[in-house]
Amino acid sequence: LRPPTVIGQFHTLFFGSVRMFFLGVLGFAVYGNEALHFSCDPDKREVNLFCYNQFSLITPQVILFALQLVIVLVPGAFFHLYAACKSIKQEDNLQKSFYVFISSVFLRIILEAVAFWLQIQLFGFRVNAIYMCDVGALEKKFNITQCIVPEHFEKTIFLIETYTVTVITVVLCVAIFEISGRRLGFL
Repeated sequence: LRPPTVIGQFHTLFFGSVRMFFLGVLGFAVYGNEALHFSCDPDKREVNLFCYNQFSLITPQVILFALQLVIVLVPGAFFHLYAACKSIKQEDNLQKSFYVFISSVFLRIILEAVAFWLQIQLFGFRVNAIYMCDVGALEKKFNITQCIVPEHFEKTIFLIETYTVTVITVVLCVAIFEISGRRLGFL
């Protein structure tokens, strides 16, 4: 049930420990109760909530942590499930398992790229300290309010770290795909 390459084993360790640590522990520390600390007008809670919903279209914990981890873990889980259900003692079963493994790595590359693109579209590369919010829908007139984004610098560093880990994971997946392809004689 082990990945068939040293890079694959490193990828599993890297993905399992480093990414889970950064996304799980640091992510929830940085984004924990963000809506409570998002401040536009201290006297009007509805303005704060309205502007926070404009600022954060989707809860960062959902897209950065839960969704990405589930999407990226699914291909590996399919491979391990397939390998557990099949006998790998015969050569053609080993060959078939290798094809399933390469398919799971390729699917992981695609899903990582989609998750990476989605993160960039939703969050960008930088979190500004001030967010300009249009509260006109609440007050029936054009009105822009300045909102203070809590821990904006930490959020920027966390986004860059998340993107870096995603790029490293994709590079490892491409290396696994290339080495596995060479083993099978495709490349």
